[in-house]
Amino acid sequence: MSSVVRPIALAASLTTAFLFAGCGATADDSGNGRPAAAAFYPLAWVTGRVAGDGWSVQNLTQPGQEPHDLTLDVAQTAALERAELVVLEEGFQPAVDETAANVEAPVLDAASVVDLQPTAEDHADDGDDHGDDQRDLDPHFWLDPLLVADFGDAVGDELAEVDPDNAETYAANAADLRRDLETLDTEFSEGLATCERSTVVVSHEAFSYLSRYGLDFEAIVGLSPDAEPTAADLARLEQLVASDGVTTVFSERLGSAKSAETLAGDLGVTTAVLDPLEGLSDETSDEDYLSLMRENLTALQQANGCS
Repeated sequence: MSSVVRPIALAASLTTAFLFAGCGATADDSGNGRPAAAAFYPLAWVTGRVAGDGWSVQNLTQPGQEPHDLTLDVAQTAALERAELVVLEEGFQPAVDETAANVEAPVLDAASVVDLQPTAEDHADDGDDHGDDQRDLDPHFWLDPLLVADFGDAVGDELAEVDPDNAETYAANAADLRRDLETLDTEFSEGLATCERSTVVVSHEAFSYLSRYGLDFEAIVGLSPDAEPTAADLARLEQLVASDGVTTVFSERLGSAKSAETLAGDLGVTTAVLDPLEGLSDETSDEDYLSLMRENLTALQQANGCS
């Protein structure tokens, strides 16, 4: 089995169950079907698509909440305790990792079933040949539709382990999801095939998985969206914007736009939003992964003069 299963039982008390019931269901949990818990939006969306109507998938990260900063309240902890499957990406949200280590349900770690790529800094490091165990891996795999399809297959396999009677349903749902994602991949490949520019300046290092469509992403800060750029970082980006004819500096919906707006203002270029899809915002709470990725595609085409 591909998941990491942690068998330490955590008995939920009557008090906790009462508090959870009093909090009500979240927007991602209808209260019907077998319960599952997913750490943040892309994982919840995939799990819901593959699980189908027989499951109720609760997204632990609510719209408008920055997933990196997630702390679990009583209701979210209870959701993990009652879940028959927990889906997370180890290392992305320490609070979820810590609590999930003590649940009795199987835990599917996306990082264990998807081929994560090194960070941009690690790609650029042509010095000492450090081993794979020392590499920094970029967690944002969900920006590559084909890796999302691979993850969907793993979710289907895990659900079949939990519920063998409906294994064919999960396999069929995963196949449907893959078809949608392969269509999206084709749209990106064709939509970004002919562009005037390839350099894209973004707020933080979250978009490297889109590089396989021929774009070069330059981040103002690294993997942490809360980091502050140095004077040297800004000077390098200012030179890059000027030399490559960059027209747009991208900010994000959930993170601060200050650095992007400051850089764009200093250089007289525009700003726009490129969504890393780490979580939904209040503005996008009614959208889904596919629609948000297509909005990203449109934004990239406009910024880079793609025909």
